[in-house]
Amino acid sequence: MRVESECGGSPECGGSVDVRAALLRLRRTSGLPVAFGGLRYGTGRYRISELTGTRSAALHGLAIRHGNGLGGKAALLTRPFAVTDYHSSAVISHEYDAAVAAEGLRSVLAVPVVVRRRVRGVLYGAMRHPVQLGDRSLSAAMEAARELEHALLLQDEAQRLLSVARQPAGADPAVWEEVREAHSDLRALAQRIADPALRHEMLAACGRLAAASAPGRGRRAGPVLAPREVDVLACVASGATNAVAAERLGLRPETVKSYLRSSMRKLGVHSRLQAVVAARRAGLLP
Repeated sequence: MRVESECGGSPECGGSVDVRAALLRLRRTSGLPVAFGGLRYGTGRYRISELTGTRSAALHGLAIRHGNGLGGKAALLTRPFAVTDYHSSAVISHEYDAAVAAEGLRSVLAVPVVVRRRVRGVLYGAMRHPVQLGDRSLSAAMEAARELEHALLLQDEAQRLLSVARQPAGADPAVWEEVREAHSDLRALAQRIADPALRHEMLAACGRLAAASAPGRGRRAGPVLAPREVDVLACVASGATNAVAAERLGLRPETVKSYLRSSMRKLGVHSRLQAVVAARRAGLLP
């Protein structure tokens, strides 16, 4: 057994908030009293970073090698696996028996978390007595994994947009259009990101992009718009209709119209285009 407490700075070790949310869902919907899991870090390794329903820290920090144990086998074959009695199972290797025994687990299932054909993590559910885990438990675990996969996809897109936001725009109009599109997408995505640190970074990047639209001046003194009003204007600036903006922001079209009217009133303008121009002049949009 090998336990490691650090993830070595790998980009794969983020997302602990999303992992915990997936594990809580797994326990709630499967009826299994114990759930644990974590994401990939390094090459061919998965670190158990989140636990729920456990009685000890025996599993915390456990480094699962690709192909080893139940989770390693699920990751290798990219499909769920379950064993009725972990310690006596002949279909898995037994590198992690000591940690599993210390927690008193017997029946265990493992589900890989696969994003764009790449295994990004493993989720486990377990019981402390040997029973055959049925379709309900496996289906619930797979749904929890799908939820985590979606969250990781959102994080990937957020990181891609942040990389665009960090690039200097210069004077090239084509580059500025890409930056403005990234700004709009970042604001729309920020509300759907569970990780507070990443969400804060995204909104901070939006602020830098907006300030960059007025070189040497930054944010001008002027009207203060609510965050959702800025979100709506960012969508409008990218050419989105009210219906499209509502879908991207998770709002009703009527709510989008209300935010747009409110922002136009604060900016002292009478059209969508004028609102976008005024917001850019005020350093609210790039």
